[in-house]
Amino acid sequence: MAGHSKWANIKHRKARQDASRGKVWTKVIREITVAAKDGPDPNDNPRLRLALEKANTANMPKDNIKRAIEKGSGTGESGALEEIIFEGYGPGGVAILVETMSDNRNRTVSDVRHAFSKFGGNLGTDGSVSYLFKKLGIIHISKDFSEEKLMEIVIESGADDFTEEEDFYEVTTESNNFNKVLDVFKHFEVNYINAELTLRAETSIDLDEEMSEKVFNIMEFMDNLDDVQEVHTNGEFPEDFEVKG
Repeated sequence: MAGHSKWANIKHRKARQDASRGKVWTKVIREITVAAKDGPDPNDNPRLRLALEKANTANMPKDNIKRAIEKGSGTGESGALEEIIFEGYGPGGVAILVETMSDNRNRTVSDVRHAFSKFGGNLGTDGSVSYLFKKLGIIHISKDFSEEKLMEIVIESGADDFTEEEDFYEVTTESNNFNKVLDVFKHFEVNYINAELTLRAETSIDLDEEMSEKVFNIMEFMDNLDDVQEVHTNGEFPEDFEVKG
């Protein structure tokens, strides 16, 4: 499993910036709305439970959360959000997978296609790169937590891996074991920075400094599109790569 630790750290810092601007609310509201399609009770809907945790972390007002749940579950104002995944290739032929939630498919397709072409990439067909990625659970824990104690909890939870990143500890686990691992962490009162199901490339392409800059630019542009929730790549940024500006 490719680590993509540098991109994970970049996204972590970007999430903090987005939170300070309130931008993160938009993404979380969309996530709650779509998750609530599988039911409005978080006890019976693990995806909704995760989305609500993100909302609480982002200090989102309860009324906003309630409206998003009602909209998604069909008990409130109607909404036609749909999940659309785009696959394509960026600079240097790296794979890029874009997860979106949209109420206007034509707009989203146009925006994503433009982003690919603007940075020298191209939009691919369904299945062109998705086979390179695997869904897994990730949990980020503050480095204030005891590494030794965390290791004990990770072993007890049955998680797959534990790594020390630049800004946090990262625990990874199989997607079907994710909720069990989270329950163990909660039992031991481990407060995590972020917990989510995400996609990671199983093999990666090492990027040099010049190509890292190009791939980062397309990833950041994609991530800032209104309908985009997550962007993934199999490009591996070097550890000394610094974001400019």
